[in-house]
Amino acid sequence: MESTAIDITQFSPAQLKAALAQIEAKQNQDREVYKQLVAETIPKALFRLCTASEVLSNAKTETFKFFEDVLDLKNKVYGLKEKQMSHTFSTDREEITIGYRINDGWDDSATAGIEKVQNYIASLSTNEETAALVKIVFNLLKKDSKGNLKSNRILELQKLTKEFNNADFSDGVDIISKAFKPTRSSWFIEASLIDDNGKKTNIPLSMSSVGFSGSYSFNFFNKNKINE
Repeated sequence: MESTAIDITQFSPAQLKAALAQIEAKQNQDREVYKQLVAETIPKALFRLCTASEVLSNAKTETFKFFEDVLDLKNKVYGLKEKQMSHTFSTDREEITIGYRINDGWDDSATAGIEKVQNYIASLSTNEETAALVKIVFNLLKKDSKGNLKSNRILELQKLTKEFNNADFSDGVDIISKAFKPTRSSWFIEASLIDDNGKKTNIPLSMSSVGFSGSYSFNFFNKNKINE
């Protein structure tokens, strides 16, 4: 059934005012329905997410408890006490890695060391050969997306102190090195299954890596959907 167009130019001022009021009332009603739907949906989703979080937390705790006994026995059997950041255990069919990672961190004195190194290196840029060396050093001092220096690059700088044999350069590198304050990240677990061909398939253990269940597909943000 085709909709009939309404010519509002034929409305009297009173009729137009009444029509606009009706449209506004309907719009306000729809918005209230939307807000109510949001209010009803959030608790349902949050309950599921809290439950999933608790399940993951319990599984993580139990897994580390399992391997705490394994590591304790390993130390006794081999007569050592390992201080490595991660441990990998595997069979022909499964593999599990537990551990933590180190995040680079620096205190604010690093900036003084960087400036000292940069001032000295900049003074060397006198010809094509030294300009290339300057570029290398500046790249070593380049920060990552989080604004941190990379610790492995500072090791390269330390090697260059012997080559330059300059007090200011060496002092700057020393200041940077002493400003290094690494922090331990959260404990992690990685698990995978191994098929007959030795191919590993990771078991997703986070919300971002796990897929939707069944055949469900969230297509709301699909371009075709948006343009409908």
